[in-house]
Amino acid sequence: MPTGADAAAEVLSRAHAWLAQDPDGETRAELRALIEAAESGDNAAADELADRFSARLAFGTAGLRGALGAGSNRMNRVLVAQAAAGLAAYVRESAGLPPVGPDAPATESARDERASARHDAEDDAAIVASTDAVPERSAAEGAGGETDASQGEPAPVASQGEPARDASGDDSSAPERDGVADAPPADASGEDGAGDGDGARDGDGAGVEASDDSPLSEPSAPELTETPSADALEAEGPEVPGILDDAPIVVIGYDGRRNSDVFARDSAEIFAGAGLRAILMPRLLPTPVLAFAVRHFGAAAGVMVTASHNPPDDNGYKVYLGGADDGSQIVSPADAEIAAHITRVADAGDISTLPRSLGFELATEEVVDAYIAATAAVAPAPTGAEGLTWVYTAMHGVGWETFSRILEAAGYPAPVPVTAQLEPDGAFPTVAFPNPEEPGAMDLAFEAARDAGVDLVIANDPDADRLAVALPDDAVDGGWRRLTGNEIGLLLGWRAARLATAKGAAPGASLACSLVSSPGLQTVAEHYGLDFHATLTGFKWISRAPGMVFGFEEALGYLVNPGTVRDKDGISAAVAILGMVSEARERGATLADLLVEFDQQFGSFASDQVSVRVDDVSQISDLMAALRSRHPESVGNVAVERVDDLLGGFGDLPPGDVLRLWLVDGSRVIVRPSGTEPKLKLYLDVRGDDRDDAVVRIRALADGARALLAEYGG
Repeated sequence: MPTGADAAAEVLSRAHAWLAQDPDGETRAELRALIEAAESGDNAAADELADRFSARLAFGTAGLRGALGAGSNRMNRVLVAQAAAGLAAYVRESAGLPPVGPDAPATESARDERASARHDAEDDAAIVASTDAVPERSAAEGAGGETDASQGEPAPVASQGEPARDASGDDSSAPERDGVADAPPADASGEDGAGDGDGARDGDGAGVEASDDSPLSEPSAPELTETPSADALEAEGPEVPGILDDAPIVVIGYDGRRNSDVFARDSAEIFAGAGLRAILMPRLLPTPVLAFAVRHFGAAAGVMVTASHNPPDDNGYKVYLGGADDGSQIVSPADAEIAAHITRVADAGDISTLPRSLGFELATEEVVDAYIAATAAVAPAPTGAEGLTWVYTAMHGVGWETFSRILEAAGYPAPVPVTAQLEPDGAFPTVAFPNPEEPGAMDLAFEAARDAGVDLVIANDPDADRLAVALPDDAVDGGWRRLTGNEIGLLLGWRAARLATAKGAAPGASLACSLVSSPGLQTVAEHYGLDFHATLTGFKWISRAPGMVFGFEEALGYLVNPGTVRDKDGISAAVAILGMVSEARERGATLADLLVEFDQQFGSFASDQVSVRVDDVSQISDLMAALRSRHPESVGNVAVERVDDLLGGFGDLPPGDVLRLWLVDGSRVIVRPSGTEPKLKLYLDVRGDDRDDAVVRIRALADGARALLAEYGG
């Protein structure tokens, strides 16, 4: 590794190479100014360049996530293009297709196929493709290359093509068939309507509503129902393969953060340029809708451009897999395999050499309508919903438009909105950190609740995959208390267990949660005769629990409808909570009463968390090593009964950097490094004889945990 002047020269060299390939005017100007300042002797600029170019944002099971800006250690169009090309290579490899790109020049048969595609685009008779007329795969595309059978039959879609014409012969709106419409055109500069975000956020370019006779409710064969336009194909070089009828599908969604729409459009062009069938969601939408769309379209993969509840200047790239993964987020070894492809793309240099195509497809509202119908069915409003009053905040995110339609479909009364936070705004002007768990994030919602005198507060995070709930409580400052993720999870788990057993649960039906979430869910599962699974943290693991009918994690993530979405879904969870509260109102009970009733039936569980933030992440590994070399004998005044070390795996759990301490009184302490921050976290759980006893126990355990950290150097 170079040091001193050599290291500085290496950083400058990388920065110049990055500048040469950056297609974004804003980040080019930003980087050019930094380079000029560093070359003029500005030490602060040199340090900033070193931070941006001495490493790359790591691609892992959570995909990519980081601050926006120029450089390999930031989120930007160069990094996203590399990630998209790497994922495209992985999808092709998984489907048994040969690589594409600068190193895979097109053969004569591929060029013939492209010429045929141009001809078909001009032929109205070719708009409806029959399964008898699927073109043969050329040698360049891989002889006999069937798609992965695990993709199943995708929901109906239609791709872009020439403008449809009405009876008078005039051009009408963009063509649409089977749930997918024309993609928006690029202008002569190569920029598109996604560039400034206004078009996508206003709904411009979204698919036209399907005609009544379109077979939108049933899946169709995986046909390419309409070829890309002749103009789009003419603009592409010979290295871009034709998109075949059985090409693997990748569906791309995006939220309201800065550049989310731009990153999504870039990805769609690169996926299509790799010969994949790229379907871009019609506008900014919640993450659960994209997770739903992966299964709905029978996609091989899905990408959601979001940084969820991260700070305003962050963005991210979240990846799902179809087929055997059934629409879940990626896990090992897929993450490492995709990362290896991304590295190869990055090492090859200039992203301008990556094949791109305007032959991607644009999903219509059909997929959103299908998600809305499925989610409204989670808990149709009972009679107790009449008169229910509540406050809702979208936290400046994308949840409200979709959620409001679900509320209407399910029959719930409209909430009192936190107007200042209702519409998407990537600047997040009213919150420093758009996470409902953060102190102050729900202050406006509590203010609205006090003014309106409502029954409860519901909040989604910006991409609507998490749910926060609050209730009136005179014992706390401000009169409103946000429930913990464990409290909500246990209530929803109780609901799910009742419903599953009432319907006659199938053998192996289970409840699941992350191993750091409340052990109370296991008690619920055992009470109802259901299986229980504790997984590693994250819904990439929870969603894979065998037979799962409900899953949750303490960080406000809940999966109440696994038949629809294989990821946490804050919108369907909100519908389920509204259903529980409304049913309780029918007998004169409140949300607070439900918590008391849970304690009475299953015991009083309480949770807390203690953490230590470090300046040097090596301190975390030192602390974990110390705890492993000398297991604690007690936590506070309670003796440790046993220690489970998950580093090499434990039971049916895969390996993880986790220590689990079981205490003689049944309490539990779990120690693990944070996956997103320089913190060591201790998760604490107790079960008391009643609520007051549980509160006393958890406070004592928290004191003991802090003393334990101090003893081991934390």
